[in-house]
Formats: sequence, C-alpha cells, structure tokens
Amino acid sequence: MRAVSDGATGLKGDARRQGMLRVRGRSVAWLAPLVLLVAIVAVDFRTSSDFRILSWIVLVPGIAAAICGVWGTAVFAVLAPATYVAADAALPHEYQAGLPDLVLAGIGGVLATLACVVRVRGERRMLHMQDVTATVRRTVLRPLPPGWGGLEHAAVYLAADSEARVGGDFYDIQIGLHGTRVIVGDVQGKGLGAVEVAAALLGTFREAGYHEPDLATVAVRLEERLQRHVLMRVALGREEGDRFATAVLLGFPASDPEAVDTVVLGHDCPLVVGPDGVRPLPPRSHSLPLGLGELTPGIGPPPAQRVPLRPGETLLLTTDGVTEARDGAGEFYPLAADVAAAVAADPGIARPQRLVAFVRERTLRHSGGHLADDTTVFAVRRDGGAGDGARNRAGIVGNGDGNGRLQP
Repeated sequence: MRAVSDGATGLKGDARRQGMLRVRGRSVAWLAPLVLLVAIVAVDFRTSSDFRILSWIVLVPGIAAAICGVWGTAVFAVLAPATYVAADAALPHEYQAGLPDLVLAGIGGVLATLACVVRVRGERRMLHMQDVTATVRRTVLRPLPPGWGGLEHAAVYLAADSEARVGGDFYDIQIGLHGTRVIVGDVQGKGLGAVEVAAALLGTFREAGYHEPDLATVAVRLEERLQRHVLMRVALGREEGDRFATAVLLGFPASDPEAVDTVVLGHDCPLVVGPDGVRPLPPRSHSLPLGLGELTPGIGPPPAQRVPLRPGETLLLTTDGVTEARDGAGEFYPLAADVAAAVAADPGIARPQRLVAFVRERTLRHSGGHLADDTTVFAVRRDGGAGDGARNRAGIVGNGDGNGRLQP
C-alpha cells in the first residue's frame, strides 16, 4: 500500500479541491471573495445613508473559507477589517458605522479561518480514504496490461455504492504453466466483507491458475479457500456462515488456439459474440456457486468443458448488475438480444473494447443510471499470435504442449 505523508496529502487535497477553480494551472479561488469585497465597498459608496452595506464585508472571509485554503482565508480575514476601517474612515463623520461593525468583521474573520481549518482537515481525511479505497480496488481488480496472456481484453466495473467505489465483483487474467486462465465472479452481499472474499478468491486463483493443469482443480481450490475463509470469519464473529460467490473460469490452452475451457460456478453463462451473431456457451459445465459445496458432499465441480472458439469471437461475461438491471417498468435488460441486434448492425462491436463500452452504456440507459448491484462487464478473446510473447514476458518458457517452467 502506498504511504502518503500528511503534508503531501494536504497539498494533493488542495490541488484536487481547487481543480475546478484553476486557469492554466493556477488557482483563481481568491477571485470570488475579492470581487465581493470590492463590490460591497463600491455599492456602499454609491448609495445613500439609508442603504449602508459596508457591514456586509463580514461575508468576505466566509466565502473565502468555503473555497480557498487556510492561508487564503486568513488573508481575507485580515483584509476585510482593514478594508472596513479604510472605507469607513473615508466617509463623512455622520455616515461612519464605527467600532461595532468593525468588531463584527474581525470576529467573522477569525471564525471563518477556524471553519476553513476544520473543512480542509475533513477534506484531507476524505481524500486519504479515497486513496485507500482506490488502492484496495487496484489490489482486488489489478490493472491488466494490453494483450496480457495473449488475450485482447476489456473490462468496466461500476460499484452500486458510488461513494465506496469498490464491491464484491472481481475478475483477473493469470498466465500459467498450462495456458492462460480467466476468472470473473460475484460475491454474495456487499460491503467490506464481500471485498475480503473477493480478495481471498483472487489470491487463490492467481496461484492455482498458474500451477494447476486442470481447470476443474482450480475450481476445487477456490471452493476450499472460500470455506476456510468463512470458517475463520465465523470464528471471529464477523460472518453469518452463508457467504457464497458465483464465478466463471475460462482456460485458453496453448495447445489448442481455437478452443476455450470453461467451468461455470453458479454464474450466468458467458456469451460468445462474433461477426456471425451471439450464442451462449453450452451449460453442461455448470455447478453450484463457490461456498455451497457442502450441499453436495463428495461431488466436486464438473470437468472443464472444451468449446470451439472461432477466430474473431469474443467471450462476454457480466455480473448480475447487468442481467438484473431494470427499467422504469421493472423489465430486465435483454442483454443477449440487445448485443445480437448491435452486432448484426455493426460486426465491429464484437471487439472487446467496443463491446464493453456498448454494454455499459446500454445497461446504464436501461436502468436510468440507477444500479441496484455492483456491475462488471468483461470481454476477452485471443489476440492472434500474441500468446507466446506474453508468456515469455511473464518469465514462462513453453515446451509446445501447454506446459512450461519458470526461467532461471
């Protein structure tokens, strides 16, 4: 986790907070209170004694406290009373307001500066928490290099909790000794408990996906990991014992460039999207979600199913934030039909980047921008001929049969 000192956090906070009040990289937040100060004095000088607004100068430090930094607010806290004294002294004696309004301006400046200190500290804490959340999100959903594992891929993640910006959906690509593996999943529930489960499952996938020759064995390791995680959480009194996760495992064997291995664990079946249309993968590899293996003791996940995958075809995987998105009439988003119609009109939509962007936009439009659950859209296909280069960059030397060894 990246450490940030308090001073650095403060500078970063000021930069972010004033990002919309900058011109050519320079802050212009001071302009608003300065214009107000000048306007109050100008209007007061041009009106009669029946309309005196010089005492309104107390508003200037308050405006500065809302949009400027502490030092900027302190400057206006001093400038406002000083301007009041100069402007009041320039008026004829019978029009001068005198000491009471000056005291009001001075007290207002002090209170505004204190309020600005409290506001800036709160912003720094909030920005620090956002940094922590972003780090957690990058840890769970680590960035994936283009062409990683010989795959062209794209993903978008939308958290139902817009403030937290992280939830229980997860995905990853792992280069291994037996080809490249992909996982997309959805943890039951929300909050930090779901994030912990996602992190635990991804850690196991990254190890098992690298070493295990059989994709079904990877699913067994994930089941065991989730059960152990739940047992520990129950022992700590932090879990009810009914946590589960749905997932899809994909394997792209190096020995067969026109096929994909699949294991579906209680998840929606992936869609194969290509220039010729849209079809779901055959459902013969379906199993119970992860964490529910005790309901069928002695029966593990089914063997991985190998499915032909023609060049140019993309696998589209989504979580239930997409398939359960509802419109104003309560109708679910028709994912397969919508994608099929789009591909028929423009076959280029089958490319992962365009496909993910299309599904994201259509899901948000269908739901009116109100997502009831975390939403992940993930699209992946073989990136013709890039697999060996990606494997070698990862330090894996292949031997032609899908196996390999680490470089010394």
